[in-house]
Amino acid sequence: RSLRSGECSMALAGGVTVMSTPQVFLDFSRQQGLAADGRCKSFGAGADGTGWAEGAGFLLLERLSDAVAAGHPVLAVVRGTAVNSDGASNGLTAPSAPAQRAVIRAALADAGLGASDVDAVEAHGTGTRLGDPIEARALLDTYGQDRSAPLRLGSIKSNIGHTQAAAGVAGIIKIVEALRHGVLPRTLHAETASPHVDWSAGAVSLLTEPAAWPEGQRPRRAGVSSFGVSGTNAHAIIEEPPAAETVEPTHSGPVLWALSGHTPEALRGQAARLAGVVADHDAADVGLTLGSARAALAHRAVVLGEHASAVRALSDGAESPEVVAGT
Repeated sequence: RSLRSGECSMALAGGVTVMSTPQVFLDFSRQQGLAADGRCKSFGAGADGTGWAEGAGFLLLERLSDAVAAGHPVLAVVRGTAVNSDGASNGLTAPSAPAQRAVIRAALADAGLGASDVDAVEAHGTGTRLGDPIEARALLDTYGQDRSAPLRLGSIKSNIGHTQAAAGVAGIIKIVEALRHGVLPRTLHAETASPHVDWSAGAVSLLTEPAAWPEGQRPRRAGVSSFGVSGTNAHAIIEEPPAAETVEPTHSGPVLWALSGHTPEALRGQAARLAGVVADHDAADVGLTLGSARAALAHRAVVLGEHASAVRALSDGAESPEVVAGT
């Protein structure tokens, strides 16, 4: 939202969890909220509690128009987001289905989409007997209605455990990778869906096996849920990026490469190092990088010529007739 309002041009968003003490294990053990084998069996019949994990993940965000203009690779698009709190609820460990339904509908409204426009949901899915059925019912009530193809449901917690503050960003990274590979991964330890959920109440299908996620007539999309123990609920809708335009090099004739160093020896050293790596790169791209992304130091040289001749000039140690040197 800061990007949309122009408050910033780039942002880092993510989370980190490092469990430096056993306190969180002790607390949830007393509540009988830990899985006996340490595995999250998200939405599975054998769900018996969560399994903790450590993790760290970050995303670099910028406005799509800025990223495209700058030529930055776009891995995915944040189409819509929403956050709410369940307010008065049944207690600290009891999720609120009405609040979860509300945050999903708010995210869809923010994205300008209907529920059937979303193919899959990366759920919070901690693998608890209480939380999973409540979340599943909220998904059935929202995404599971009025659609021709079932919503595909999964949770990365079955793979890596519950990384707590890093769980939300882990889910988004999973969806980004699923978009890149065209496959929705299966949810582990959930061969049989939970009997505590009425799966016939809507078109939602648990990913007990990998499912192909091919490109179609519209962009592929997935919702990602992350819920806090304090009652905060967040939902984001992630969309595949627009196809990148292929831009062919338009330069012709000589190119200009600017080099510099603190000393004459450093200048010649940079020329020799560069000569070993530039032969397989576009000459204009090399010139742009040298001119815009490196400091202009005291001793300088300019290589002028065709790509091949410029490489030979660099290999000569910036001393050929095609090089103009100065300080």
